[in-house]
Amino acid sequence: MIRNHLILIYMKSLNNSGRIYILLFFVLSVALMTGCANAEPVKECLKGDPYGFWAGLWHGIIAPINFVISLFKDNFTLYAQNNNGGWYAFGFLIGSGGWGFFGGHSASRKWR
Repeated sequence: MIRNHLILIYMKSLNNSGRIYILLFFVLSVALMTGCANAEPVKECLKGDPYGFWAGLWHGIIAPINFVISLFKDNFTLYAQNNNGGWYAFGFLIGSGGWGFFGGHSASRKWR
C-alpha cells in the first residue's frame, strides 16, 4: 500500500517536471525563431518633427480602431515610431485608458 502511494507521488512529480521541460522547449523555440527575424527599416518613418504628448493622447484614444485596421493592412501601426519618448508614451497611456482615467467612479462601483 505504501509502495503504491510512493509510486503515485513519483508519477505526479514526473508529470510536473515533464510540463516544465515542454514549456522550456517552446520558450526556447520561440526565442530562436524570433532571433532570426529581419529588422524593419524605420529611417523613412523618422523624418519630420517627432510626435509629442498631444499626438500620443490622440493615438491612444484611437488605438482600438488602429488595432483592428492593423490586422488587415500592413502599413498601419499602433504606435508612432517618430515620437519624442516619454511624453508621447505618457499621452498614449492616458489616451488608451491605461491608468483607468476614463473609467470613472461608476465603473468601479458596478463590480462591487
